[in-house]
Amino acid sequence: MGRDPRDRIPDVRDGLTRAERVVLWQLDLLQKERGGRNVPTAMLYGRVVEHVDMSVGELQRILQRMTGGTR
Repeated sequence: MGRDPRDRIPDVRDGLTRAERVVLWQLDLLQKERGGRNVPTAMLYGRVVEHVDMSVGELQRILQRMTGGTR
């Protein structure tokens, strides 16, 4: 699976990239499956890379941005 540069281009509607949208989608699904409990990052990463080619570091940066963490 190769990297698609379109996965990192912000959408004009809300500014989210496809990669960020996949992270949010999979996080929501996993939280529902786990009855609202926290989702381990490793589990989320496993689901995300089924749809978007990214490194663990990229996932962590997306999560930090979304939670208001430092860069």
